[in-house]
Amino acid sequence: MSDIFNGAKKLGFGLMRLPRCGDNKETIDIEETKKMVDLFMENGFTYFDTAWAYEGSEEAARKALVERYPRDSFTIASKLAPWINKKDRETAIKQFETSCERLGVDYIDYYLMHNLGEARTGVFDEFGIWEFAKELKEQGKIKHLGFSFHDKAEALEPVLQAHPEAEFVQLQINYADWDDAFIQSKLCYEMARKYNKPVIVMEPVKGGMLAEPPEVVTDVLKAVNPDASNASWAIRFAASLDGVSMVLSGMSNMAQIEDNISFMKDFVPLSEEEKVVMKDAADALHSIPLIPCTKCNYCAEVCPMNIGISGTFFAVNHHRVYQNLDAAKGRESWNVKSQGKARANECVKCGSCEGVCPQHIEIINELEKAAELFEL
Repeated sequence: MSDIFNGAKKLGFGLMRLPRCGDNKETIDIEETKKMVDLFMENGFTYFDTAWAYEGSEEAARKALVERYPRDSFTIASKLAPWINKKDRETAIKQFETSCERLGVDYIDYYLMHNLGEARTGVFDEFGIWEFAKELKEQGKIKHLGFSFHDKAEALEPVLQAHPEAEFVQLQINYADWDDAFIQSKLCYEMARKYNKPVIVMEPVKGGMLAEPPEVVTDVLKAVNPDASNASWAIRFAASLDGVSMVLSGMSNMAQIEDNISFMKDFVPLSEEEKVVMKDAADALHSIPLIPCTKCNYCAEVCPMNIGISGTFFAVNHHRVYQNLDAAKGRESWNVKSQGKARANECVKCGSCEGVCPQHIEIINELEKAAELFEL
């Protein structure tokens, strides 16, 4: 298959976790985002990833990128998710028009069917979304068609067989999930390779968890290279895989983007010795039981109580790693209560969240334990 990414540098700017400002950190900081975009572009990186479902992200991309750079100097990816607010086909396909309006573009370079897997896959077929996407490509409104996927490898193969028009696949790949029985990073990656599909990697740093992993993991990595950031190990792990064309990093501040650029501008794949180090780091990480939440917040989209689920789990994991209850309570209060979200004890156990969680987390059970931990 030809290189649909035209030899672009392998680091993509994920616009899902942009810097925030304001009293409650609810507003995307456009001026800071502009600085990050400028640094990214100045260093020869051109791929930007957003989605209709990422609140405020597409508008931020328009203001920080589209309105400030020639259209042919960058490529942008966005996504269509008919399983969110599922009503009818017309409502679903309008997401494309809305994305173009928010982005201020006439076409989208890489358009993805967003988050296939489990019951969500059938919605795309039910609403004829694949046919709609093919029409968009024929009209020149999208340049390349693909899909992102959160499910097991055995569910990926039927999609690849049914839709050869998909030019690439976006998968969750990181060293923590490589051999995970639920995420199946390795098995899904191998399935995409079986069908000769270029792979875009999402969650290489697992929602930031691998940028600040437990001390037992950091010790493994620093013993080999004390100057390399934890995030650099995680991103290079994904970028070193054969067939991986792009690795997305959801960067939230200048420090993160500076670090990522430092090792991805002139990317060097992992050596055989470094691959052994990554296996040791994964083994160390798996010795600590953490909630595998990546802060994708798909659960938040369907929670009728507006519970701050990812914020709660972040605080729980902080306690599990550092065993500091006061600090964990502070994080829970800031990430949940201060953001106007409902807290763990307000869960009504409807189960909607568990049906859309890409990580297959037993959310209801974990919220019950969190409510007890934080004495809510």
